[in-house]
Amino acid sequence: MQSEERLSFWPRDYNKTCKKNQVPTLSMRSSIAILEILNLLISVPLHSLESADAIRRASEILNQIPARATGAYSHSQGIKGLRDTIAAGIEARDSFPADPNDIFLTDGASPGVHMMMQLLLSSENDGILCPIPQYPLYSASITLHGGTLVPYYLDEATGWGLEMSELKKQLEDAKSKGITVKALVVINPGNPTGQVLSEENQRDIVKFCKNEGLVLLADEVYQGNVYVPEKKFHSFKKVARLMGYGETDIPVVSFQSVSKGYHGECGKRGGYMEVTGLRHEIREQIYKLASVNLCANISGQILASLVMYPPKLGDESYESYIAEKEQILSSLARRAKTLEDGFNNLEGITCNKAEGAMYLFPQLHLPQKAIKAAEAAKKAPDAFYARRLLDATGVVVVPGSGFRQVPGTWHFRCTILPPEDKIPAVVHRLTEFHTAFMDEFRD
Repeated sequence: MQSEERLSFWPRDYNKTCKKNQVPTLSMRSSIAILEILNLLISVPLHSLESADAIRRASEILNQIPARATGAYSHSQGIKGLRDTIAAGIEARDSFPADPNDIFLTDGASPGVHMMMQLLLSSENDGILCPIPQYPLYSASITLHGGTLVPYYLDEATGWGLEMSELKKQLEDAKSKGITVKALVVINPGNPTGQVLSEENQRDIVKFCKNEGLVLLADEVYQGNVYVPEKKFHSFKKVARLMGYGETDIPVVSFQSVSKGYHGECGKRGGYMEVTGLRHEIREQIYKLASVNLCANISGQILASLVMYPPKLGDESYESYIAEKEQILSSLARRAKTLEDGFNNLEGITCNKAEGAMYLFPQLHLPQKAIKAAEAAKKAPDAFYARRLLDATGVVVVPGSGFRQVPGTWHFRCTILPPEDKIPAVVHRLTEFHTAFMDEFRD
């Protein structure tokens, strides 16, 4: 970059339309926008446009892309320079080395999950241990690729805890049915349940996978969303390394997405999976699967690198970035608490705390009269309740039966994403509806 802080691709007339006191701070969108309008840009002073670190990051990324072509195909694993950046971000997060060759950039986390299921499953005799309640991506992907979902139930009474005795029981039950269990899925922080695993619990899970020869599939897309001071996010790879397991000791595949967290750039479809502990010949098969789709979209790749390597102390935009991040997360925590309290104040509803992620998963204790009315309408009781709620209030929740649940229990998933100033109105509508519903169907 030249000393007068100019780049050769800024529009000459930009400073005619941008007042000097309107200098946007760095955002991930700033850096990616600079790249996406590259062909329209010619030289102007940087101070009249974006913050210096947005310009610097965009320039660095552009130089990492072969021929500086943001519309061209990339390497099937993703642009090497962007994988270098993500590896550096993982290493900064975990304090353990990360290899860019372990990283496969994907269009969100979902394609990575599909690739692993396609790799692991060859028939219905192959099984995947999966938490219940679970994010439907997993049950759908297991079915799509011809395998069998082996459920393990999270313990609602202990805040959706993962009990090792339940894992062992379900594994043995699957074996007795002739099912070869290949992997264990863990969602941390939880979706739809919102719990954050303790490091001790994570150690038990890693040890279980090591002893049983299972691939640990770690869905860590909500790693930026933890709302309680007594809990912290630890990646499963970090926990495995802290336990002394090296690269070849245990297979761990982790998934990350730009759709979640405090950034929430869903439409950009950016994400990655980090694949560690698998033999070379297996890695080659993953690479072949990635190559079938040529590559992940370039904008999503860029954004994934920005998410994993955000502004640092000393950058011009660092303070505004931290302020915005903390404002978003603290607001989500307040929204979760308001909804949690609202649910627990209602007759026949119990709700665990949302420690992380973006959801609450309250349990409905419905009168038998309501359950019979649902049967007459040929609906699951929680779906019956959710539809009545929608019709009466316009509030949308997802029936727990869509996520699976302990038989005989009924839940719904409620997001904490409505604007904070709208949450009290949501609670008010829910309260009015639920009171009337319980009165209508009281036994």
